[in-house]
Amino acid sequence: MKKHAVLIAGGGPTGLMLAAELALARVDVAIVERRANQEVAGSRALGLNCRTLEVLDQRGVADRFVSQGQKHPAVHFHIPLGIGDFPTRHNYTLGLFQKHTERILAEWVGELGVPIYRGREVAGLTQDGTGVEVKLADGESLRADYLVGCDGGRSVVRKSAGIEFPGWDATTSWLIAEVGWREEPAWGFRNDAIGIHGIGKAEDGRARLVLTERRADNTAEPTLDDVCELLTAVYGTDFGIHSPTWVSRFTDMTRQAAAYRERRVLLAGDAAHVHAPLGGQGLNIGVQDAVNLGWKLAQVLERTSPESLLDTYHAERHPVAARALKNTMAHVAIRRPDDRTKALGEIWAEILRMDEPRKRMAAEITGLDVCYDLGNAHPLLGRRMPDLDLVCAEGPRRVFQLLHAARPVLINFGEPGRVDLRPWADRVQQVDARYAGPWELPVLGPVPAPTVVLIRPDGHVAWLGDQTRQGLTAALTTWFGPASAPRG
Repeated sequence: MKKHAVLIAGGGPTGLMLAAELALARVDVAIVERRANQEVAGSRALGLNCRTLEVLDQRGVADRFVSQGQKHPAVHFHIPLGIGDFPTRHNYTLGLFQKHTERILAEWVGELGVPIYRGREVAGLTQDGTGVEVKLADGESLRADYLVGCDGGRSVVRKSAGIEFPGWDATTSWLIAEVGWREEPAWGFRNDAIGIHGIGKAEDGRARLVLTERRADNTAEPTLDDVCELLTAVYGTDFGIHSPTWVSRFTDMTRQAAAYRERRVLLAGDAAHVHAPLGGQGLNIGVQDAVNLGWKLAQVLERTSPESLLDTYHAERHPVAARALKNTMAHVAIRRPDDRTKALGEIWAEILRMDEPRKRMAAEITGLDVCYDLGNAHPLLGRRMPDLDLVCAEGPRRVFQLLHAARPVLINFGEPGRVDLRPWADRVQQVDARYAGPWELPVLGPVPAPTVVLIRPDGHVAWLGDQTRQGLTAALTTWFGPASAPRG
């Protein structure tokens, strides 16, 4: 039986990002993917948000994506919300279809040497005190120390592990299709008594349709005939559509796993949370789940940290997705076509055009406002570290460049040599640097400049302080394991 330290079920964006994170930590990881190749049916998710671009920048690969997408200086919640004034190098949404995002991630994962078992599907699992046996649909089995389910909203891993998936049933559904056309479609958006409908151009000139349906309980696989019927009902014609490359249905079903971990089985991405795709948050939250989990799982496997470190994954990421669930449910509710909801929407639009509400909602949708509960000693604690332009002994460096290897880093802005990290030198980089500019966070604005900052591999601040170093040893131990014994 083939064995790996970690098996990832699902080779979508979340699974690929997690594989890359583990490979950077030199973990023996493999992906099990039911598709025979990486090609995605249809364009699917439409873009990458600010924080996802930042985490890709932290690994030195953001330019691969940015070079192939289109920058849009806004996100959407009922109305467009400008983000061009946000203090980040990536103050835009990157328009990039999921098929390209997956392709670029898969190329990177291939460079890192991660094996992918293609055309193989997880059918079940059993776990014991030392690992997980993964049963495949073809009758074979694989074994791993840990299994991570990144296998979507219908996750076999989640179901096999017995993890509950509570939430809310669908109230609205949409048909989505990419088709050829004989008559020029009515490009743009249309509102009617059913809801909002849209027709845009796909990359190859085909029509990309998103049509609101009257009912939300239809679970049958949609067909081109279904799309033609709905188009005719809304537009009075089906525009002679033909030759579909993708027809699908999505809903606002909203559910979240009760636990992101069941012993040696973990969940990430849609396997852990599903919601309406409004605001484009699903793929992005999944990628960010992976970046939170990867370094923790690697340290547990390396035995530098106790297994209890994995519990912080649920503690930190479950609230982030729970907030996204509320956000998308509110977004669906405010789009309802009745007159009372329209009145509510008009009031919301007025509020969101104000500066502070705009920034707060946009920071939430872009992931820039995420703050893990690590205490309140400083506004930056638990938040993403800004990508400052540093001056180091080796020359200029950006903070994100220091995170390319997915290792923690301690940056000392005070007197060089004042911080002794020798007991953790095998795990934590130490950099003496100077920085004279402002420390600015989205929504919060300028914050006091610390003297020393300890940054986790996911880019979040684990500790900061002044020359007293109070609490540094505890933070190092909590996040990166006990001090190593001195070597003779």
